[in-house]
Amino acid sequence: MTVQVTMTVNGEEVTREIEGRLLLVHFLRDHLQLTGTHWGCDTSNCGTCVVRLDGEPVKSCTVLAAMAGGHEVRTVEGLEQNGELDPVQRGFIECHGLQCGFCTPGMMMTARALLDSDPDPSDEEIREAISGQICRCTGYATIVRSIRWAAAEEAGTRTTAPDTEAPAAEQPAGEEPVATTTGSAS
Repeated sequence: MTVQVTMTVNGEEVTREIEGRLLLVHFLRDHLQLTGTHWGCDTSNCGTCVVRLDGEPVKSCTVLAAMAGGHEVRTVEGLEQNGELDPVQRGFIECHGLQCGFCTPGMMMTARALLDSDPDPSDEEIREAISGQICRCTGYATIVRSIRWAAAEEAGTRTTAPDTEAPAAEQPAGEEPVATTTGSAS
């Protein structure tokens, strides 16, 4: 069965005739060619498909496109405005918040929602916000730094070069540094 759906995507109203069972992730990728929204696990576990629906982050593999009718959808392509990257995008660049990049669009959308609701989150709050998303490459430390960078940039409190390196632990003279981990958000 086909249905007509109209929604606002990245500020532009779109109308399409679609199958009623079509998932939002496939609507965005296949019907609108917005391939920045990634399709990962197909079980809502990985979070690569996060978009914002009326401002709230949602996993687009769990939302029927027809359910988004009449609503506003923002994808990672919609973060950039008037030729300017969003501070979250710049933070991920400046602080190396991505490696393979597969989880990055979903992480950025979640980060943008977090900063819109809490402009100065703690590291723990950042980790909690991204806990529904899996990154198999970074160990999350650079993602947290990227989001902190974006928060400081928006607040106008970033006065030095981005903190791209974790602080070195104090080591007694002549000893090799001890590797440390910062945990993961999963």
